[in-house]
Amino acid sequence: MKALLDRVDRPRLAALLLWTLPVLALLPLGLIWLWRTETLFYWLAALVACSAAGHGLQYWLRRRDRRLLAGPATVADPHWPPKADGAWSAVETLAESVTPDEWPLNDGSRLLALGRQTLAAVARHYHPDVEQPLLQLTLPHTLLIIERASRDLRMTVTEHIPFSHRLTIGALTRARDWLTQIKQLWNLYRAGRLVINPADALMSEVWTHLRNRGYELAWPELQRWLLQEYVRKTGYYAIELYSGRLTLTDVDTTPAQPPGYEAAQTTEPLRILVLGRANAGKSSLLNALFGQLTAATDVLPDTTAALTRYRLEREGLEAALIFDTPGSDRGALTEKSLLAVMPDLIFWVCAAHRPDREPDRECLNAVRAWYTARPDQRPPPILVVMTHIDQLRPSREWEPPYDLRDGSGGKAGNIRAAVAAVAADLAAPVADVIPVCLAVGRVYNVDDALWAAILARQDEARRVRFLRCLEQRKRAENWALLFRQMVNTGRFLLDLPRRILL
Repeated sequence: MKALLDRVDRPRLAALLLWTLPVLALLPLGLIWLWRTETLFYWLAALVACSAAGHGLQYWLRRRDRRLLAGPATVADPHWPPKADGAWSAVETLAESVTPDEWPLNDGSRLLALGRQTLAAVARHYHPDVEQPLLQLTLPHTLLIIERASRDLRMTVTEHIPFSHRLTIGALTRARDWLTQIKQLWNLYRAGRLVINPADALMSEVWTHLRNRGYELAWPELQRWLLQEYVRKTGYYAIELYSGRLTLTDVDTTPAQPPGYEAAQTTEPLRILVLGRANAGKSSLLNALFGQLTAATDVLPDTTAALTRYRLEREGLEAALIFDTPGSDRGALTEKSLLAVMPDLIFWVCAAHRPDREPDRECLNAVRAWYTARPDQRPPPILVVMTHIDQLRPSREWEPPYDLRDGSGGKAGNIRAAVAAVAADLAAPVADVIPVCLAVGRVYNVDDALWAAILARQDEARRVRFLRCLEQRKRAENWALLFRQMVNTGRFLLDLPRRILL
């Protein structure tokens, strides 16, 4: 305090006090006048009421600002594989725990440590058995994460924080230093006023406390939001990398449009895999979808000896490749089909008039287990196509359409009961079981109910296709990078003798 007073020009300070003394005297003189007119109590009540109202208004503004800051917060991407859910939960937990006191924005080393802690949290989720999972990152990928996270944070701050594009780091530093000196002078003034006028000083302290409780809430909230976004952005792109979606040759993109998304949407057709037991109606389903004889059908088992591919193009559906398969009575054939096709949508064909559905359940469980063991892949939606509904009792009755919402009895009631039984036996949602008839001259519920179900699951199938295309792209990129690195190394070695001689 003594050093601070030594730096003050005392004559100038005295001149300033002479100018301000008449104004400062108004408050104690006014209090004396209020006390003599017996209105001091009412003035104090009004002071407390206004201060409380101001504090309430500031509290409401704080909550409003918090909602505004919550709007642009980074969220998980729906295109991520299921394995990314746990990593994002770790990032959110870390983001919610950061505080400006522990991680000051003006300390670059602490922010770097926070970034490393975020990367380590994501890496630990993907490499739980490695002692130092962060060391699994390559240098180019680490730089790419920093680049993308910094870019997105810059865009978010520019768009949502007023005057951020005009505020420099130097100005913030100088303002912080000025505030420190001003607070020291203010504390000195408060101590002197408490000695000269205790009543006035006490009321002023109450008012200042209420005011600061309101006005000083905004800056800590903004600091906390910046720290949380820093953690979320860093974690977001770390998950992008571990999910295979962030590659070194990607063009500049934003989280709203993932890398390679447009290319995957327009060039690669959807892959639909038709599975089911022999004679369940798989080939007949293809004929009904195409509207013409496309696949051979026969009463003999395993008419389709191997995977057969057909290209389907219909209004409302992007180009799709449909793969017909042999009877999946053995689980090994089902797994081989999954590995060969990597489908984006699966049709499981099941006969309504066959009560022995245990083999269907076993094969369908094998499909689910196959994807559960591969959390880096998104499982495709599965539609259970229940065929042969015309053979349900009464077998001779066939007068479609049938209202399946009315299960009072008759053919419609039996179809509805069969849908519920198939859904229970195969552990599938009732909405995913579509009853159809595929008999020649009796095709029913294909162009309406089944087609509507396919279109409703098209977006989910696109997400599966997106991850599949990115995996293919990543493998191609690895070979392309290796080729370029070998070529550049060869050129360097060929040029090395000339460099040495020079």
